[in-house]
Amino acid sequence: MNSMIRGTSSGRGCPYFDPEYDTLLARLNPPSVVIDNTTCGDATLVKVDSANRHGILLEVVQVLSDMDLVISKAYISSDGGWFMDVFHVTDQLGQKLTDEGIIDYIQQSLGAKQDSLRTEVRTCLGRTIRLQSIAEYTAIELTGRDRPGLLSEVSGVLKDLMCNVVAAEVWTHNMRVACVVYVTDEKTGGPVEEVSKLTRIKEQLSQVLRNDSDGNSGKTDFSLGLTHTERRLHQMMFADRDYESLGRFKERCIYEKGHHPSVTVHNCEEKGYSVVSLRCRDRPKLLFDTVCTLTDMQYVVFHASINTDHTYAYQEYYIRHMDGCTLTSESEKNRVIQCLEAAIERRISEGLRLELSTNDRVGLLSDVTRIFRENGLSVARADVSTSGEKAVNVFYVTDASGNPVDMKIVEAVRREIGLTILQVKEVSEKAISRAQDTSKSLFSFTNIVAHSERFLYNLGLVKSSF
Repeated sequence: MNSMIRGTSSGRGCPYFDPEYDTLLARLNPPSVVIDNTTCGDATLVKVDSANRHGILLEVVQVLSDMDLVISKAYISSDGGWFMDVFHVTDQLGQKLTDEGIIDYIQQSLGAKQDSLRTEVRTCLGRTIRLQSIAEYTAIELTGRDRPGLLSEVSGVLKDLMCNVVAAEVWTHNMRVACVVYVTDEKTGGPVEEVSKLTRIKEQLSQVLRNDSDGNSGKTDFSLGLTHTERRLHQMMFADRDYESLGRFKERCIYEKGHHPSVTVHNCEEKGYSVVSLRCRDRPKLLFDTVCTLTDMQYVVFHASINTDHTYAYQEYYIRHMDGCTLTSESEKNRVIQCLEAAIERRISEGLRLELSTNDRVGLLSDVTRIFRENGLSVARADVSTSGEKAVNVFYVTDASGNPVDMKIVEAVRREIGLTILQVKEVSEKAISRAQDTSKSLFSFTNIVAHSERFLYNLGLVKSSF
């Protein structure tokens, strides 16, 4: 212990501790990650034992989610100084993990295999995950009020300023938008380094976000670090307080039976925990979204159990504040419920699924979303990835009111973009539910609410493969 102390700090008499002391326990007791394909007949068990610290559960779940793995069950315990988790995982086809590349990557990412230098791996869905350098891109963060054509305006500004959108991810929820865009300078192919150009980017994007009907301005920032994009988007939307307007979502879900999550919070006095119970339709990355929310709200998960029946997910968390206290007020409990509901809702996709595959070029995103907008298509969500010279984009589109699109319009858009470039893939489950309800009660109150809200919900979304 004495070797870690280097005198006092600034004359205040407080001992100075070597920063590496914080990682001493982890270095003396590195994580143990066991990939077990024999114990369970229908899933691979990923067992993680490690010294406990705040955020370690999120790191594990994040790695498994980034690999496109399905977590059907999990048992979590982190009381005291040790962290012990067991995850039941499969690939998207329900098969056990047998790819040595995926297994090595999981162990390397969790710090249990330091001798491996693997920098990329293909997930079970064929996506390539790469370890990116912060020096490769300039990251731009945007938050503000959602409105029609916003993505086209943002991408148009970047195109005019000779910035190539390498990747981006945009989420919209409750009329708010959060976006992380990764760009390179068209001239150099690297990050934007010219101070005057960075200033122009910020000024013009801030002006785009400022053009809100309610007069409220948005926010434009340059990210200082290579943060996990999806976690950053949760943080940005949480800071923007998108969870405060969930009433419209609840009304919208009256006719979408089974879609609205059930979240409850109560205190277990005899054990000294607050218990968060959640039930909702299962979907990819649901566990990441809920664990991310609790972690960033500064709650500690001491125990948890996760279970799915391939349709619904059941999650139970035993939590406390970081100071060891439980949730004492009803307002705090309600806030946790609202925030978890918002975290679940942000990812829900609806509409007709369109896939675009073509050679990447500067301005591609701007051109495609402009064509959608000119033909009355609203992009509810999109995942866009680029690999080398290739762009593979997935869009979920509705009409401007959030209803199923007219296929004649879709075919007209396909002819304009290219029939072999843009293809129809599927209609989301939520879109089917909405269509069925519309046919039953065109003028229902909930339909009117959905129409008025979705008329303003016309923003495209993009996603990177890293």
